[in-house]
Amino acid sequence: MKLVSWNVNGLRAVMGKDFMESFRKLDADVFCLQETKLQEGQIEMDLPGYHQYWNYAEKKGYSGTALFTKVEPLEVTYGIGVEEHDHEGRVITAEYPDFYLVTVYVPNAQRELTRLAYRQEWEAAFLSYILKLEETKPVIYCGDLNVAHQEIDLKNAKSNRGNAGFTDEERACFGKVLESGYLDTFRYFYPDLEGVYSWWSYMFHAREKNVGWRIDYFVASEKLKERLQDAKIHDEILGSDHCPVELDLKD
Repeated sequence: MKLVSWNVNGLRAVMGKDFMESFRKLDADVFCLQETKLQEGQIEMDLPGYHQYWNYAEKKGYSGTALFTKVEPLEVTYGIGVEEHDHEGRVITAEYPDFYLVTVYVPNAQRELTRLAYRQEWEAAFLSYILKLEETKPVIYCGDLNVAHQEIDLKNAKSNRGNAGFTDEERACFGKVLESGYLDTFRYFYPDLEGVYSWWSYMFHAREKNVGWRIDYFVASEKLKERLQDAKIHDEILGSDHCPVELDLKD
């Protein structure tokens, strides 16, 4: 089973940059999107063979997630059930027979860390949500987590220390996830691989120079360890400032 996640940074924009060609090439069983930046009715996706699920932010042109799946889920829910956190369209959960799959767009701490305190509240609520699901069946979650966990996960670690996405607080939140029984699947397969990133600034020719950050993840319950087959980062696929990431599961 092939799972793919991609922060498209505006789905309508990326549609004009060969999105459908990339979509068909990847041929995922489940395709998760973040930062769709859409309201209902603003786009019509012709995706034969896929069931479509959308979560929109109340604020126009902001955030938003989508999930396209060949196998119809047993149930799909939106948000994490915490009213203050469910206005920005950040979470979709699809229940399959033997696991939950969650697509998530984690809030950015923003410049000057103006949203770091909220981000930490959100992280705690999201982890509680994941652990509650885990009581029923294992969880895989994917998306733009807006954090580079270790120095190996970004090009310029020293100069970015304390910046949004690489604060001690954000890194500790992700560490707590791993301590709670979850795996960073890319590092599970490639613990020492350097220079592989999923996001690059649009400035300073960062992508051409591969000055990037790995902030897009598939995180899986340790209970699913035996089913993990491979993890990939498709840095050859353009169209967004992020590239797609993939997790392959044994059937």
